[in-house]
Amino acid sequence: MPSNKILEEKKQIVETLAAKIKSAQAGVLVKYEGIKVSEDTELRTALRKAGVEYAVMKNTLTGRACEIAGYADMKQYLSGMTAIATCETDPLAPAKIMKEYADKINCFEIKAGFVDGQMLDLAGVEALAATPSKEVLVAKMMGSLMSSLYGFAYVLQAKIDKENGGEESAEAPAEA
Repeated sequence: MPSNKILEEKKQIVETLAAKIKSAQAGVLVKYEGIKVSEDTELRTALRKAGVEYAVMKNTLTGRACEIAGYADMKQYLSGMTAIATCETDPLAPAKIMKEYADKINCFEIKAGFVDGQMLDLAGVEALAATPSKEVLVAKMMGSLMSSLYGFAYVLQAKIDKENGGEESAEAPAEA
């Protein structure tokens, strides 16, 4: 029978992780079994630079935290050696970084994830990872808007040029 001190420590760990999951915009569960130390160090560095928190915990603790946070369905993915990556600021960062490393490292696998309160399976996490960043989407939208405006301006200018050109050519022979 575990002591009260150990139970309190585990309870605190679960509450802390649940709070991180609740406050995160997105998160990803991964199987990290068999990853080399150098690969893990590289992964953790990339995650830190992107503001993503990465934790390796017992599946039972992670499962309880997921239940508290409202992601009880994620418990089905908690088997084997599992880690969780969460981010409060960028909903794409955990998926993009984990997908990048899953492609590079054979033993590293994405299991599931969540974004904005919705649970994602592997396909959902991969689709999220393929989504361009907010800045790229805004730039594409602005480019689309600008090209429409430029097209409209060219049409108007062509109409003006045609009208002016027609008047000048009609007046030119009369003056001569």
